[in-house]
Parts: sequence; structure tokens; C-alpha cells
Amino acid sequence: MSKWHHRFLGLASHIAQWSKDRSTQVGAVVIGPKKEIRAVGYNGFPRGVDDTIESRHQRPEKYAYTEHAERNAIYNASYTGTSLDGCALYVTHFPCCDCARAIIQAGIAEVFVDKSKLTPDFLERWQQDMTISTEMFGEAGVAVQVIDDEGSTEPLS
Repeated sequence: MSKWHHRFLGLASHIAQWSKDRSTQVGAVVIGPKKEIRAVGYNGFPRGVDDTIESRHQRPEKYAYTEHAERNAIYNASYTGTSLDGCALYVTHFPCCDCARAIIQAGIAEVFVDKSKLTPDFLERWQQDMTISTEMFGEAGVAVQVIDDEGSTEPLS
């Protein structure tokens, strides 16, 4: 099974490269029960919003314009009328609590996160969000696993 985890996380990493965010590129892919791709997303501006305006790329203004990869994948599925119920989400970075709520509400059953992105800096900056996300995932029955470079998984500790 590890080859599939490795492939899907690799696809999420590839999709992250589509992001124009200058500091962090995040990618997400939602996979159906038969290993079919249901939706993809990356962090970026909404459709049709001008991403050439320099000030929109600077903190804190960029936070008002940028959508996260996980929610973009969910919105893209909605845009095409694709159900995500019972699917798995592969994402390069751990979901924030806003994304966690969307993941739960979309019916996604499993979340797989790139272990290499859980750096001390990331953990320090996002610890509160991760704690809340993890709590909500646990209560809602969404399984969370981290994937290492070999494609092996382990529950989030």
C-alpha cells in the first residue's frame, strides 16, 4: 500500500508547485475509495481574482486573498458536482482548523500528511491550529496519518 501513499502525496507535492504563494506552496489531492482522483487544490487566489497586484502577496493582506489547498480541493469538487464522502485527502502540510472543519463537513474520512513538513518551525507556528484540528478530527472520526519519505504511514502522535 505504501506505493499508493507515496504516489498520492507526490501528486499533492506536484500540485503545490502550481501555487504562486512566495513563501509556502501547499497542495492537496482527494482520492476516492477505488484510488481515483476526485479533486485537487493548491493555495492561491480564487478564480478570476487578480494575482498580479503586488500588495496582495504581502502579509498580512495576502491572508485575505489566499485560499488554502484543502478548501480549494473541496470547492473544486463542489464546482464539478463531485462527492468527497468517504474519500481520503493527501496534503503536503497539516490542515489548519478552518480546513479541518471543511474536511469534516465534506465527509472526507482520512487525512494523510507529509511527515517531512512537520518541522520544528512549522510545529511551533501552527501548534494551536494543529491541536484544534486534531481534536476535531478525533471527535468526528476522521483518521489522520503521517507519511514518511518511503510512503509508510503512522498515526499522528
